[in-house]
Amino acid sequence: MHVLFIVLNKTEYLDDILTEFVNIGVKGATILDSQGMASALVNNNDKVPIFGSLRSFLDSSRPFNKTIFTLVETDELLDEAMNSVNRLVGGFNHKGLGIMFSIPVGKICGVPKQ
Repeated sequence: MHVLFIVLNKTEYLDDILTEFVNIGVKGATILDSQGMASALVNNNDKVPIFGSLRSFLDSSRPFNKTIFTLVETDELLDEAMNSVNRLVGGFNHKGLGIMFSIPVGKICGVPKQ
């Protein structure tokens, strides 16, 4: 079992990703409103010494993002989910899109066995 994390800066892809998860058999996901560290520093903290040019570079029209995480039961479903997300967003190599990664789960409580 794995947990798949997606930090999605371009939130316009959110509905398509969730729909695809349903289509391939991902049984649920949690979506959090989130914010990157650079955005938080630029927008919320005038005490941090950031040069003006760097501040304007970091300042973006999308200060917030979505973090999706989901438990995935098999390696095959994990590969299918990650490939589907990559296909939908055009790959995570595009600057500013976000990041996707998985972590193996050792023990879990609160999820009924199938």
